Amino acid sequence: MSLPTRVRLVEVGPRDGLQNEKQPVDTDTKLELIARLGEAGLPAIEATAFVSPKWVPQMADAPEVMRRLVRRPGVDYPVLTPNLKGFEAAVEAGAREVAVFAAASETFSRKNINCTIAESLARFEPVMAAADAAGVRVRGYVSCVVGCPYEGDIAPQAVADVAGTLREMGCYEVSLGDTIGVGNPAATRRMLDAVFARVPPAQAAGHFHDTYGMAIANIHAALQAGVAVFDASVAGLGGCPYAAGASGNVATEDVVYLLDGLGIETGIDLDALVATADWISGRLGREPASRVARAMLARQRKQDCTI
Repeated sequence: MSLPTRVRLVEVGPRDGLQNEKQPVDTDTKLELIARLGEAGLPAIEATAFVSPKWVPQMADAPEVMRRLVRRPGVDYPVLTPNLKGFEAAVEAGAREVAVFAAASETFSRKNINCTIAESLARFEPVMAAADAAGVRVRGYVSCVVGCPYEGDIAPQAVADVAGTLREMGCYEVSLGDTIGVGNPAATRRMLDAVFARVPPAQAAGHFHDTYGMAIANIHAALQAGVAVFDASVAGLGGCPYAAGASGNVATEDVVYLLDGLGIETGIDLDALVATADWISGRLGREPASRVARAMLARQRKQDCTI
């Protein structure tokens, strides 16, 4: 299959990237990050999550983030909602798109959200009904699509079953997450081949973590399979608290560099994106995890020293 000519990136840094930060990130910083990402050309920016502040204190300011959010024309600002209570709070705060999440691993589902896969999917039924009534779009996430920290390898058919159910429930798109970053191109392709029997490529997205340095390779494999939507996190922010040693999401800058090199359009300004990665990393007191960002920033600094 030929590669897509255009790819849509869903920026998850403000939510998935920041939610596990131990140091508090203030609301103004979150809002500025979202604004900078929009200015860089990101077409979709996952803004926050309406979850229990007891379990995810970093997202306690979700209502304020959404109320103060300055929306750019043509940019989507989805939020994560685990249940009907979260959905109702999100809509009240102005959300127009939400995301629900399930897992392809029974053990991960129990440890992450304290219920079985079937129970998690049942929780989404009232959310889907309420979203349909309110005209709110719903995106689905599936975790552990290649491997699980507790069960090891995950059968592709198990992923297909969960992804297919989410689509049938009404999710317009299903994001397939290699939560602990153990995937490789061969495993990714096997998983996608199974999923495509239930979810067409046009309704599938890839969400890859870079624990073993395979995220970019997996994205290329998914591109070859027909996937044209990918989640990514600016500066490589984020990680999984339920998976020991799991590094963050693939860096948005690394994905854009790959796509630019392949001649695939994204509408994203890489220089502006790298500047944003540098800015938020500075706020968090560290260097960007992105190889592309580090290389471009080093080159810029070298050039500045010669002027």
